Amino acid sequence: MLRVLAVNPEKLIKKVAAYLKEAQLVKPPPWAAFVKTGVHKERPPADPDWWYVRCAAILRKVYLKGPIGVSRLRTEYGGRHRRGYRPPAFAKGSGSIIRKALQQLEAAGLITKEGKKGRIVTAKGRELLEEAAKVLLKG
Repeated sequence: MLRVLAVNPEKLIKKVAAYLKEAQLVKPPPWAAFVKTGVHKERPPADPDWWYVRCAAILRKVYLKGPIGVSRLRTEYGGRHRRGYRPPAFAKGSGSIIRKALQQLEAAGLITKEGKKGRIVTAKGRELLEEAAKVLLKG
């Protein structure tokens, strides 16, 4: 756990996302090119590989905060919703994106359900994150 916390989260997520894409462990759904990541966003993501990045980020969040469910992850990925002339308010992120990403990570064997508590990282997922952090720490 110390290694994962010791490295820059952006670099770790990019490294894990590249691995997920290369190994074809997750695959973006057909609607991923057109969807926004929450009601608080004005446009869809500009990065064509955003699905892999989101899956890697969710894997890291489950590793650090697990057991965690879709509702808490929606709060993590929420943001400021601009509502015209009314004051801005917090809005949760897209539950469908998080749910599908969790299902794909589960099918890849990187996370698993823990009863009604939420999802936790499996040994394979923990090994993937720690190995990526180890590579980043070395240089």
